[in-house]
Amino acid sequence: MLDLEEIPPEAFGPMLREINYINTNLGGHSVTLQGLKAFDLASMRRQVVIVEIGCGGGDNLKIIHQWCRKNRVKAKLIGIDIRSECIAFAEKHTEGLPIEYIVSDYKEVYFHQPPDIIFNALFCHHFPESELVFMLKWLRKNSRLGFFINDLHRHFLAWSSIKLLTGIFSKSHMVQYDAPLSVKRGFRKEEWRSLLKDAGIERASIRWKWAFRHLIVSKK
Repeated sequence: MLDLEEIPPEAFGPMLREINYINTNLGGHSVTLQGLKAFDLASMRRQVVIVEIGCGGGDNLKIIHQWCRKNRVKAKLIGIDIRSECIAFAEKHTEGLPIEYIVSDYKEVYFHQPPDIIFNALFCHHFPESELVFMLKWLRKNSRLGFFINDLHRHFLAWSSIKLLTGIFSKSHMVQYDAPLSVKRGFRKEEWRSLLKDAGIERASIRWKWAFRHLIVSKK
């Protein structure tokens, strides 16, 4: 439903809050931070530019800001999302934090200087295979140090669990509908290998993470 053009604006708030809750309590934010830590940013003395495409409500960038501050990493954070409603929510709920937001299709954003790291989380399963290959090439081309991806592992247990949990606890119709479908549109490890191969990316790690996630890291 999130990919539909016409969604009532009032539907975004409950949906984005519940996605943040799921990421917080089912390991999503932890996987994102593991992807970030793969680049050993704590050893860098200069400012690091980190960009998230498909940033949604900004919860990943907020967690990254907190981690960078705790670990004394100088970072410029940028969130890109095609949905103005998502950006409006993110700006409101990360107000006061040094995070820049851009309303745009990620493919149309031009960087005067390539950001150090680009990442996305729960974003890739919204795209068909041909667009994913393009995205992987784009991530590789536009990042200075590399990129990482945090997305869902397609598995019956993951599907049945999230369907049960959202059916009982979710108050967002979008989450109730989209969460199980997102798992069905997730990926198996061999599929990531094939996509990376088609994109011409030879050096990348694919690691399974709890709960039913894959973390893909490609460092230059």
